[in-house]
Amino acid sequence: MKPSLRAPVLGSVTSLKLNHWLLERKNVHISGPPPPPPPLNWAFKTRSIPLAQCYVSWEPSLKPSWSQSSRTFGGGSSPSERRHLSHPIARPPRVPAAFESREMSGAKKLCTNLERSTNVVYQAHHVSRSKRGQIVGTRGGFRGCTIWLTGLSGAGKTTISFALEEYLVTHAIPCYSLDGDNVRHGLNKNLGFSAEDREENIRRIAEVAKLFADAGLVCITSFISPFSKDREEARKIHASAGLPFFEVFIHAPLEVCEKRDVKGLYKKARAGEIKGFTGIDSNYESPDRPDLVLKTGELTVDECLQQVLELLRENDILPTGIMEEINELFVAENKLSAAVAEASTLPTISITKLDLQWVQVLAEGWASPLKGFMRERELLQVLHFGNLLDGGTINLTVPIVLPVSTETKQKLEGCEAVTLEYQGSRVAILRNMEFYANRIEERCARQWGTTCPQHPYIKMVMEGGDWLVGGDLEVLERIKWNDGLDQFRFTPQELKQKFKDMKADAVFAFQLRNPIHNGHALLMQDTKRRLLERGYKNPVLLLHPLGGWTKDDDVPLDWRMKQHAAVLEEGVLDPDNTIVAIFPSPMMYAGPTEVQWHCRARMIAGANFYIVGRDPAGMPHPETKKDLYDPTHGSKVLTMAPGLTSVEIIPFRVAAYNKVKSAMDFYDPERHSEFEFISGTKMRNMARNEENPPDGFMAPKAWSVLVEYYSSQKDK
Repeated sequence: MKPSLRAPVLGSVTSLKLNHWLLERKNVHISGPPPPPPPLNWAFKTRSIPLAQCYVSWEPSLKPSWSQSSRTFGGGSSPSERRHLSHPIARPPRVPAAFESREMSGAKKLCTNLERSTNVVYQAHHVSRSKRGQIVGTRGGFRGCTIWLTGLSGAGKTTISFALEEYLVTHAIPCYSLDGDNVRHGLNKNLGFSAEDREENIRRIAEVAKLFADAGLVCITSFISPFSKDREEARKIHASAGLPFFEVFIHAPLEVCEKRDVKGLYKKARAGEIKGFTGIDSNYESPDRPDLVLKTGELTVDECLQQVLELLRENDILPTGIMEEINELFVAENKLSAAVAEASTLPTISITKLDLQWVQVLAEGWASPLKGFMRERELLQVLHFGNLLDGGTINLTVPIVLPVSTETKQKLEGCEAVTLEYQGSRVAILRNMEFYANRIEERCARQWGTTCPQHPYIKMVMEGGDWLVGGDLEVLERIKWNDGLDQFRFTPQELKQKFKDMKADAVFAFQLRNPIHNGHALLMQDTKRRLLERGYKNPVLLLHPLGGWTKDDDVPLDWRMKQHAAVLEEGVLDPDNTIVAIFPSPMMYAGPTEVQWHCRARMIAGANFYIVGRDPAGMPHPETKKDLYDPTHGSKVLTMAPGLTSVEIIPFRVAAYNKVKSAMDFYDPERHSEFEFISGTKMRNMARNEENPPDGFMAPKAWSVLVEYYSSQKDK
C-alpha cells in the first residue's frame, strides 16, 4: 500500500496547487513543471479555518526496513517508480506539532489541541553508556549528569555555569552549558512567559539535558525555573532514565540581584514595562532540599566553583585527583623531625646535581601527579605513549628517572627505604623502591630521535648507571641553591597564589633559555594585545626562564636574570603585569618531545596561554650541524598534544629586524628587502666583539649586560 496524505478542503487556487502536489506524491505522471507547494499559513487563512485544527499528515503504512548490504531504508517508492516522474518528488510540507496564536491582548498562548504522536516505540541504543564513557573525553568513564542551576535573575547562574563549563572542558571532562537566554533564541523561541509556557520551557530543557547526559556529557542548565513542581519534574525525567541530577540553588537576596541588574530587567519590571517578572510580580519558589546552595552574595565565583566541583567529586562524577592537581612531595612540618631522624639511619644513595634538580621538580609538584622517580610502568607509558595512563590521559613526555650503578642496586635490594644525599646533605627519603634495567639506547632513540653521544644530555644519560630506581619521594626540606636567585624560585602553588593576588583573569607564559631581544618582546606584547581584544581585563605575563642544567655555550642563569631585569627596567615589558620566576627543570634539548613538558609544567602553575617560539628546545645536530628538529614542529605538536586542554597555544610568528622602522617587526615576505634576520650566532659575535646591534634590536641596558657577560669570558 502506498503512503497516504490527508488534508483539509482548501480554496480553488490553493486546492489546485495542493492537489497537483498530492498527485505527484502518489506517483501519478504529470507533464510539465508543477506549481510549488502552497504556503500553508496563507492557504489556511483564505478559508478562515482555525490554524490549530488544520493538519497535513504523512502516514507511511509500511515500516522502514534496514538493509545491511545496501544501507538504505525500504518501504518507499522503488527506483523504477521514481524514474516515471517528470520532476523530483517534493517533500510534504512541515507543519509544527504545536501552533502559536496571539490574543488581542498580546499574551502568547501555546495551542495544544493537536493530534499527538501515536504508534511510537522507543528504540534502545546499541552503544552502552560504559562504551560511550570510554571514548567521550580523554579521562575515561561515564560521567553523564545534569547540574540544574536555579535562582533569581542576576543571582549568578550564567556566570557560575560558564565558569564550571570552562573548568571541566579544560580538564578533559566533556561538558555543555544550556543557558536560559540562549535556548529562548532557538529551541524555545516560540514560548512566552505565561505559567503554561514556563512549564513547557522547563520540560523541553529537562528532556534536552537528559539527552546530553545520556550521551556522556556533564550538562549544566542555568534557568530561573521558578516553580518547584517543574524542577521536580525535571528530576523525575532524569531519574526515569537512571541519570544523576543535581539541583543547585544559586541563592542571592532580591536586593543583591536588583543591585547587579546587568540586563536592566529589574528596573523595567519596577517601572511596569515587564509583566510577570520573577521576584517582582511573579513568585520564585525556593528549593526545599537542593543538592547544594551557593550564596553568591557572600562567595566569590571561584569559591562557588570549588563547591560544585566538590559535589561532583563526592558523587563520582569527577575522576580522582582532578581537584588536587599539584602534588607537593615535602614532608609535613609535624612529621619533619621524625623523618629527619629516620633518614639518618637509612642506607644512602649519593645523587648528582642533575638528580637534585629533578628532585626539586618533583618535590614542588611540576610533574604532578608523579609521587617520585618513575617506576618501570610509568617510564614505559611516557616513552611509548607520551602520557601517564593510570587515572586518565595525563601528558608527560620526558622520563624523570634516577640512575644507579649495579653495585648500588646489589647493596640496596631488599631495603624498604633509602636516603638520597647530595654533597653530604640528606635531601629526601625514597620508599617502596623498584629497580629495573636502564635501557639507555632505547630511551635515547625514543626521547631524542637520535643516539648521538655528542648530544650533551644524551652524553650524561649514557654515562649514567645500568639500572634505574623508582619509588615514592619524601623531600625533607625545600631545595635552595644559595646563588642569590632563590627569591625567584616559586613553586606552582605559590605562582597560582600570586596570579590570584594580582587578580589575573588570564596568564600567558613565555619560557626561554636565552637573553630577551625585542623580537621575543614583540611576541609577548602582541599576545597581551590580543588577549585584551578578546575581553580579558588583566592578563599577566609569566616570564619563566629555565633554571636547571644547560649546555656549556648557553648564557648562564645569573647573567640571563640580570638581562631580563634590564628589559623590565627599560619598560620593554610591563613590570606591573609581569612575574619573573625560575623554572627548575634541566634543559634536555629534545625538541617537540620536550616542549610538551615545558608547556604542561606552566599549565600546572596556572598558565592558560603558552607562547611557543621557533625551534623550541631544539639545537643543531652535534655532527651534521643541521637543525636536529624541524623548527616548526614544536608549535605544531603542541596544538595536537593530548592532555594539554587547559592551555591555549599561541603559535610562533616570525619576527625580524625591520630596517625601515628601526624596530623588530613581524616578517612580511612581500616586503622581504625591508627585513634583516639577526641569528643567535650573529648576536653572540656582536656581543663578544662589543659591537652595538641595530637600534631597536634589544633594550640598550639589556645589551650592555650581554656584552659584559661575553667580556668576562675572554679570560677563561
